Amino acid sequence: MTAIDAASTTALAADLAALHAGAARWATLPVAEKIALLHALRVRTAAAADRWTATAAAAKGIAGTPLAGEEAMSGPWALIRALGCYSATLAEISRFGAPQFAPDAFARRADGQVVLRVFPRDAYDRLLLGGIHADVWMQPGIAPDDIRATAGRWYRETSPQPRVALVLGAGNIASIAPLDVLYKMLAEGAVCMLKLNPVNAYLEPIFAEIFAPLIDADFVRIVSGGAELGALLCTHPLVDEIHITGSERTHDRIVFGDGDDADIRKAQNRPLLLKPITSELGNVSPTIVVPGRWSHADIAFQAEHIATQKLHNDGFNCIAAQVLILPADWSQTPPLIAALEDVFCRLADRPAYYPGARERVRQFAAQASHSAGGTDPDSAPRVILHLEPDVDATLLETEIFGSVLGIVTLPGDPGAYLTRAVAFANARLRGSLGANLIVDPVTAQRNAAQLDRAIADLRYGCIGVNAWSGVGFLLVETPWGAYPGNSLAAVGSGIGVVHNSHLLERTQKSVVYAPFAPFPRGVLRWDRALLPKPPWFVTHARAARIGAELTHFEMHKTPLGLARIATLALMG
Repeated sequence: MTAIDAASTTALAADLAALHAGAARWATLPVAEKIALLHALRVRTAAAADRWTATAAAAKGIAGTPLAGEEAMSGPWALIRALGCYSATLAEISRFGAPQFAPDAFARRADGQVVLRVFPRDAYDRLLLGGIHADVWMQPGIAPDDIRATAGRWYRETSPQPRVALVLGAGNIASIAPLDVLYKMLAEGAVCMLKLNPVNAYLEPIFAEIFAPLIDADFVRIVSGGAELGALLCTHPLVDEIHITGSERTHDRIVFGDGDDADIRKAQNRPLLLKPITSELGNVSPTIVVPGRWSHADIAFQAEHIATQKLHNDGFNCIAAQVLILPADWSQTPPLIAALEDVFCRLADRPAYYPGARERVRQFAAQASHSAGGTDPDSAPRVILHLEPDVDATLLETEIFGSVLGIVTLPGDPGAYLTRAVAFANARLRGSLGANLIVDPVTAQRNAAQLDRAIADLRYGCIGVNAWSGVGFLLVETPWGAYPGNSLAAVGSGIGVVHNSHLLERTQKSVVYAPFAPFPRGVLRWDRALLPKPPWFVTHARAARIGAELTHFEMHKTPLGLARIATLALMG
C-alpha cells in the first residue's frame, strides 16, 4: 500500500472543499443549464472517442483487432448514448415538470404487477437495434400514477440538499465510472469525486478532458489511486455518500472494516461506515437454455452468443456468464456443447489484463473438460468445466472474473426443466445482478405460461431473453443493479441502481428481449426482426469498424450513417 504524502492530502482536501461549495450551486442549477452541460459533454466525448478507444484497446492488448470494437461500444458510444438519453429526460422535466411516459408504454401482468416499456424510444432505435426491446418491471403494488408521481422526484424538491458523493470506479468496462457519476448527479443531485481504479487509471486524462465543463464548475473531480486513497476518501468528513462498483469483499471492508473483528461487526450488523452507500458488486451469472428444435445454424449462432456472454472483455464483466444450464434430456445438448467448444478454440488469445486473472483461470484449466488458448504467456486459457452441483461448489458460489465457464445439466421436459433451472439459479448461484435465458420462438409460444413464470421468478436485476444481460447495461434506459432486497450485512450483488435514464423509483428488474436468430435467417424462419449478428459478438469480424461508426452515428444520426452500420453488420 502506497502512502499518500502531505501535498496529495492537501490537494484532496482542496478538491473536496471545492466540490462542497459546488454542491449547493448544482442543487439549484436550472434544468436548462444542466442540459447545456450534457451537450458539451457529448461533443467532448465524440471528439475524444477514437483516442479513448485506441488507448483502451492498446492497454488491453487488442489494438488492431476486431475486438477493439468492444472498447468503442462499451466506452464512448455508451457514454454518448447515455448523455443523449438523460438530456431527453431533462428536456421533459424542463417542459412538463417530470419525465413523460406514453399511455401505451404501461402494461399489467396477470398478477397486477406493472411493466413499463422503455426501449425502443424512437425510429432510429427500432432500425439500429431491430427486434430488441426492453421492459422495466416495477415492484409489486406500484401503479402507473405512482410512477408518474415519483419519477425524477429530486427535481420537484423545493430545497434540495447539497451533497458530495464519492464514486469508486470499476477497472474493467471504461464507461462504468462516468455513467455512475452521471446517475449520482442527474438522478440524485449529488456532485461527485470520482476515484478511478488503478487498472484503468490510464483513462484519467481523457475523462478529465470530457468532464472539463463540470470540473471547471466544481461539480466533478477525478483522481486515481489505490486502496489507501479510497480509504481516505471514504472517511473524509466532506464526503456525504458513496457508490462503489466492485466486489462484495471490497464493499464489506469499506462498511465493516478489515480488522480482526470485522466479521463480528458484520454478523451483528454494526457498520463502521455511517454514510449512505450504494453498490453494484457482480454475481455468478447463469445462462439457461430451453430445449427446442434447433437447426445447425441455430446451434452455431447460439454457441457464438454464449461464448460472447462469457468472453466479452475476456470475461472481466460483472455479468459474464459463468454457469451454463442445459437440459440433460435434450438431444441437441451435445452438439451445442461441441459448437461452443469449437468457438472457444477458434478465438485468438488475448492478454488477461486484470490482476490475478491468469493465475485464477489456470487453476481451473488443470481440471477442465475442455480448455483452449492461453499459450501466450500474457493470456489465460478459455476453460469449460462440466460441473456436479453437489461436488463442484466453487464456480457456483464465487465470481471467477475470468474466462471460465461451468456447465450444469438438469432433467425434465421444457416446462419442468425451466422450473428446475430457475430454482437452481436462484438458490445455488451467488448474487442477483444478471441472468440470461435462450429460447426459440416456437418453444416460447408452446410454453408461454411457463416462460412467463420463469422470467417472473428469476430474482435478478436484469434478465436477457435471447439477449446477453450486458445489453441492459448498454441501453441506459434500463435500471442497472441487483434484484432489490439486499442489506449492508448481506449485500450480495449490491444495493440501489444506476443508469435508469427515466429516473424511475422502486423498480424490480429489467427484461431485455432480442431475436433468437439473426437477420436475414430469422426473417425467413422465425420472426420479422432486422437485427443481424450483433456487433458485440466476440466472433464479429467487423466489430471494430462498427464500434467507430456507432460513436459517430450517435452524435449525427442520419440514414446514410445507419446504412453504413447495417452494411458492416451484415458482413460479420
